Amino acid sequence: MSDARARERGATSRGARPAAERRQARGGPEKRRGGTDRQRGGTGRPLPVSGLVAALWCIGIGLAVLTTVTLVGWIAAPRTAFGDGLPGVFRTAVNFWLISHHAGFSTGHGRVGLLPLGVLVVPGALLYRGGAWMIRGIGLPDRPRVAVARVAVSLAAPYAALAGALALAATGPALRPSAWQALVACFTVAVVAGGLGAARAVVAAQVAAEARGRRVRSGLGALLRLLPDRARSLVIGVAGSTAVLLASGALLVAVSLALHLEDAEHLYDMLGPGIVGGALLLLVELAFLPNAVIWGMSYAVGPGFSVGAGTTVSPTGVFLDVVPAFPPLAALPEPGPAPAASLLALAAPFVAGAVGGALTVRSTPSDANEAAPLWGFVSGALTGAVAALLAALSGGPLGGERMATVGPSPWQVGLMATLEVGISAAIVAWWANWRLTRRADTADVPRRRPRRTARPAKAKAVPAVPAAAPPAAPAPTVQDAPDVPAAPPEPAPRSPYAPGPLEFEEAEPVLTPRRRRRAPDPGPPADEPAAAPEPGTVVVEGHIVDEEPDEPVPAPRAEPGTGPVPERTENRGGAIYVLRNDPRPE
Repeated sequence: MSDARARERGATSRGARPAAERRQARGGPEKRRGGTDRQRGGTGRPLPVSGLVAALWCIGIGLAVLTTVTLVGWIAAPRTAFGDGLPGVFRTAVNFWLISHHAGFSTGHGRVGLLPLGVLVVPGALLYRGGAWMIRGIGLPDRPRVAVARVAVSLAAPYAALAGALALAATGPALRPSAWQALVACFTVAVVAGGLGAARAVVAAQVAAEARGRRVRSGLGALLRLLPDRARSLVIGVAGSTAVLLASGALLVAVSLALHLEDAEHLYDMLGPGIVGGALLLLVELAFLPNAVIWGMSYAVGPGFSVGAGTTVSPTGVFLDVVPAFPPLAALPEPGPAPAASLLALAAPFVAGAVGGALTVRSTPSDANEAAPLWGFVSGALTGAVAALLAALSGGPLGGERMATVGPSPWQVGLMATLEVGISAAIVAWWANWRLTRRADTADVPRRRPRRTARPAKAKAVPAVPAAAPPAAPAPTVQDAPDVPAAPPEPAPRSPYAPGPLEFEEAEPVLTPRRRRRAPDPGPPADEPAAAPEPGTVVVEGHIVDEEPDEPVPAPRAEPGTGPVPERTENRGGAIYVLRNDPRPE
């Protein structure tokens, strides 16, 4: 009975496992609830739907903010300034919203293209948040660059379409916005701002996944992680050069406003805007402040800018005509030759090039030192392109006739910035890359220690032997010497201070003890008589001693580990020689 139940349970488990696997393969409950997307933080919402929702959200909030400001101005100002009734207020708010994207419009006096760049912050911030919200719906993508591009396009397409529809709806007898400019400007702003927001969210998700609980900074600078090495270095160099140029322009504007503060107060008193009008005028001045900074940058680069046809404001001279009654324009210098102090502003582009070239090389050094100036010049050329784009955005027509030309010339600013910034960036990039290469080569070479020279060998003193030592055994004669040569002694351990194989050492003297008197040798045969030594003399290694020593001299003690040294004697011409076979040093 128990066996039957066990077989039944086994069959049930074997049948249940394939069913679960089939449900998972078909997209069972796990996949329907989110599966991989939930693990990566996604919601599974289609990307076009997310783009449409984000576009509606950005347009609605932007129009709400600008409509509120327009209503305040409509209440404080004469009713005809913002249109008749609430429909006129709504059309004015839509035109302001399009102007914030840098889309121009036309009036009865001509086309208006001089638009404030500061208002671009409102739609840019909203689109930045919208792109980040969309990428969170996708989750952490496997290919982040492709995902960022898809999010940017999915957000920009419905956003531009809705902007074109609003431009057609806001067309009136007094203001006629350009529909094609609205399409192009809104699409460009949405792609750039939405793409930056999506890239920032992707980098933040990657950093959070790698950090695992640790707090790691992932600001706008972390967006550079999505770029290749060389592109990253160029972006860093261009950003550094452009920042220096804009800082020089802001400094010029601030100094000029401080010097002409009384003229600005006089213009403000002439307008008499009141409390509400003064607040709105302050907002407009802050909105045009980026334009003034770019004009100051153009002045530092060299070409300068114009305030109407036939006018020029540059370091070479100032030629002005009647200018609009706008308080920030009081900072314009007096007509005539430019002051000598303003010539110091011409050093700004060269400083910008030096900063950009150094940043480009330090971010990604070049293997070949000859290629570093090329990358420095490329950085300067890109900085010139950015300067030309900023000059084009900061200027434009302000009606017809004389005010049809206002602002800097884009091609002149771009060309001068490319030459000045590019040349200085190339020189500094070569120098910085040479320094980095030299420092790397110095770090790679290990420091060599001075070679220790061999110490000169000192003469070793033979230790004294006590008198009670036994006498040494007599040295064997030639007849007693064995026929088989003795085995060579084992080599002694080599000292670390021993001289090398190519170094010479002064040999120590060989000391041999005195020998006792022995019976005279039979000598040579009878046919060859040989002179025998005198009686009572002892010959030791060629030295004649008159008498025998009173005490026997022991044999010298051998060095530890060296072993006995084989020796033999020979009789040559009546003289006895003691010969030793010293082992050759290793």
